[in-house]
Amino acid sequence: MSFDADVIVAGAGPAGATAARTLASAGLETLLVDRAAFPRNKPCGGGISTRALRRFPWLADALAGIDQHVVSRLHLEGPDDTTIDISSPAPCVLLVRRVEFDHALVRAALDRGAWLQTGFEITQAHADADGVTLQSRTGDRLRAAMVVAADGVHSVIGKRLGLNPRWPRTHLAIDMMEETSCSTLRATRPDELWAAYGHAGLDGYAYIFPKAHHVNVGVGCLLSHFDTLPDTRPDALQAAFVETLLARGLLQGHRDPATFTPYLIPVGGPLPVTGTARVLLAGDAGGFVNGVTAEGIYYAMVSGALAGEAIAAARQAGTADAARRYTNAWRRAIGAELGDAVALQRLLFSRRGRIGDLIRQASATGPLTDAILRFFRGGLPYAALRRQIAFRHPLTAVRLVRHRRLPREVAS
Repeated sequence: MSFDADVIVAGAGPAGATAARTLASAGLETLLVDRAAFPRNKPCGGGISTRALRRFPWLADALAGIDQHVVSRLHLEGPDDTTIDISSPAPCVLLVRRVEFDHALVRAALDRGAWLQTGFEITQAHADADGVTLQSRTGDRLRAAMVVAADGVHSVIGKRLGLNPRWPRTHLAIDMMEETSCSTLRATRPDELWAAYGHAGLDGYAYIFPKAHHVNVGVGCLLSHFDTLPDTRPDALQAAFVETLLARGLLQGHRDPATFTPYLIPVGGPLPVTGTARVLLAGDAGGFVNGVTAEGIYYAMVSGALAGEAIAAARQAGTADAARRYTNAWRRAIGAELGDAVALQRLLFSRRGRIGDLIRQASATGPLTDAILRFFRGGLPYAALRRQIAFRHPLTAVRLVRHRRLPREVAS
């Protein structure tokens, strides 16, 4: 059976577009498919640590011309009125709209030679000894020797091939957010990222992301926790949250219910198996999201790039070990921080007072706060940050190690 490309990348979000750019840059015939036409909207907070600009030197040029807003001030709140204000000497968070950001990444992939096919909604996937066949809702089929499955938290490919039949509800967060024009609703502190944990009795997080011409406001928690809330609808919870922020003077204007979108985020860490002989899972499809901050864009791009590099390296070597190369690569690059984030998530929400304790510790430990900011800006490797945490808070470090659960590196 003939192939439509060397590699098909399913899903043109940050993971898929970055994978496609990487593969095309390596000279592989790369077909990027998505059910939507671009530009298209995508529910997301739209916050990225600025280390992405260092990790991907081409990103700044790719984003030229789209709305961007960088912030250097962070305000964090705990459930017991604990607060901390952090100022960074350089921008540490980049805020974008996904409708523009994702389109820019797709253009970057096409500029390197990838092809794009939209309107292809995958409903079936079949892998055999020679390749993978994807079938759309209309019955069209595409086939390639390798597939990067970057088709999101509800990955059809992951389900059909048995890599992830279903996420446990304890591994999913429900994020209830709206992205509203500043002419309707705006942050009164436009140069500050506001975030809270344990807000209004909810065992979860809340945020205000001020952007160039919009504001993202959201609240989220584990889906298993949301299930325990009596008679609570996502839109009602979001409306009450916005009213609280308006009353506190953190927002001005009024909300636009038409911009409200709840969505799911995988926050339980990477899947136990993120690749097979023919398929690699990247981005949300593979669980590459920070379990505490719920940041997914950076990890999506890193996992997409590593997937593309693994396939290209295996092809050049004439081997069929792309999954081994990929697993080992993402473990080395982002495995420790994603594992620690899940462990910290479990630790913080096992007892509400721990969130306030952590904020108080951060307030009292200037050098550690500085190290965290350097990490977010890309100037400090995570291994070095972990050493500082272990030195200054050894008990916390021991607890994180106990809670970490990641697959071991795969032997050749």
